[in-house]
Amino acid sequence: MKNVFSFLFFLLIQGLVGQEVKLVVLGTAQDAGAPQIACKKDCCADLWESGKTEAVVALGLVDASNQKHYLFEATPNITQQLQDLNSIAGNTSSFGGVFLTHAHMGHYSGLLFLGKEALGGQSVPVYALPKMRQFLKNNGPWEQLISEKYIALRPLLASKEEKVSDHVEITPIQVPHRDEYSETAGYLIKGPRKTALFIPDIDKWERWDTAIESLIKKVDYALLDATFFDGNELPNRDMAKIPHPFVTESLVRFDSLAASEKAKIYFIHFNHTNPLLKVNSQASKEVRTKGYHIARSGLELSL
Repeated sequence: MKNVFSFLFFLLIQGLVGQEVKLVVLGTAQDAGAPQIACKKDCCADLWESGKTEAVVALGLVDASNQKHYLFEATPNITQQLQDLNSIAGNTSSFGGVFLTHAHMGHYSGLLFLGKEALGGQSVPVYALPKMRQFLKNNGPWEQLISEKYIALRPLLASKEEKVSDHVEITPIQVPHRDEYSETAGYLIKGPRKTALFIPDIDKWERWDTAIESLIKKVDYALLDATFFDGNELPNRDMAKIPHPFVTESLVRFDSLAASEKAKIYFIHFNHTNPLLKVNSQASKEVRTKGYHIARSGLELSL
């Protein structure tokens, strides 16, 4: 009888642990958010009028059993995003730090809010790949955050897991992107039961020496770059210079995947011109009809 009770207690604990680790979507927009600065197009007009905004892409990780929570990305919206994450994690949870992907505006500029003019952080852990760390160390105002110990850089290596608790592992995956100042990371985020893939920024899928389909099949959730729906969104720009995978291209590429694999995919990181920002747009309906998901702020995914 004692063994039976021990086994039941083990199952209970396993169930609780599984429920206590989760990802939270804290923003879904491209680096400049939506509406975008000075935009007078129809895509932003109703947002200006209503006062509604969409925050820049970020995830929160809540590890309640370890009483820690983490941010993926330090965006210009970090103030509200960290407040939202704190509310979800609860008063007993403490901030465990930030995992950065790369040195483009929307993904790291929020670090400034950890410094003297705002939070006045005390060695807040900031996890990053080598070139990203060097960029922060060698350039102001970021180096001041380090020298005055508002943040503390934590080294990551591509494809090497970082164990943040007994049941949560985070593995950076280097991906091709416009790497002017740093390399670019995606992340595998492994909980006690499930694993998520987070790639908010990447060049065309075919430029990567890893087949994205192989990773999708290994995870339970795949939050993938959907910056532009198609190539017609920026008629005055050379889209070849900003070579994200168009959603239309991803839909063709993933069409042969089984329905169960398609259901793992959550498109995220939307330019202000992207019709997927609007829940009831024809584009959003098309993506959902084909069996995919569209990430929305507030979405929670159990790990």
